[in-house]
Amino acid sequence: MSTTTTTLAAAPALRRPIAPRTALAATAEPPWVRRTLIGLALAFLAFFLFVPLAAVFFEAFKKGWGVYLAAITEPDAVSAIWLTLIAAAISVPLNLVFGIAAAWSIAKFDFRGKNLLLTLIDLPFSVSPVIAGLIYVLIFGLQGWFGASLRDHDLRVIFALPGIALATVFVTFPFVARELIPLMQAQGQEQEEAARVLGASGWQMFWRVTLPNVKWALLYGVILCNARAMGEFGAVSVVSGHIRGQTNTMPLHIEILYNEYQFAAAFAVASLLALLALVTLVLKYAVEQRVKKQKRSASGRNE
Repeated sequence: MSTTTTTLAAAPALRRPIAPRTALAATAEPPWVRRTLIGLALAFLAFFLFVPLAAVFFEAFKKGWGVYLAAITEPDAVSAIWLTLIAAAISVPLNLVFGIAAAWSIAKFDFRGKNLLLTLIDLPFSVSPVIAGLIYVLIFGLQGWFGASLRDHDLRVIFALPGIALATVFVTFPFVARELIPLMQAQGQEQEEAARVLGASGWQMFWRVTLPNVKWALLYGVILCNARAMGEFGAVSVVSGHIRGQTNTMPLHIEILYNEYQFAAAFAVASLLALLALVTLVLKYAVEQRVKKQKRSASGRNE
């Protein structure tokens, strides 16, 4: 009896080391598997990202610095660059205000239609940009719902800057809101309620409590929104009319140059767009690192 009791008592102790080994074996992979996966990922990035990017800059400077400068300083190219920057300058602040308001209302309040609002925010992710452009043409075009009224008042939306701005706003408005909503929901309402108890007004609560807690996520969303605005092609292509020197953004100007076999000029303008994308990636990486550092410091304080 004593031998059996001793064996049963010792059995759990003998089984204890097995669980960590089993967990380790289930999560750890042999070195050759890790190296193969990393190699495949690097090869994929090189083939589909680094090589095309290098090809853009190689083709842009292939015929020399003089040809490059002539391509990016040509009047139509300058107009396309300015129009791209103006469209981004209009759409990003509008989406900034909308994103903050939508995230604040969804994360901090319960109301009827909340799920519908979330669905509408995600609508540009599921609707093709070309379809969005066609919708604006049907609404504001000469044969559209408001076309006659706009013509009578000598107002142009389609084939003009307002149409380009509207299309850009539509395709970019989820980015800021979608970065803020999960963070605000995770933070809860305790700090705002404490500020309210201490006598803070709504604006004081927003500027001194809510905004400092979400500022890096807000900046991250603005960076993504700006990158999408500058690179938008489909919706802008429908509403712009492709008028050279007037309604062509950088992506549209690149397409026209390439179709006209002006490859050096096309790649020169494309290199500017690629540089803007690289700057956006650097800013995105810096913000991500700051957010991670902020999360680590917050978790350290909680512990």
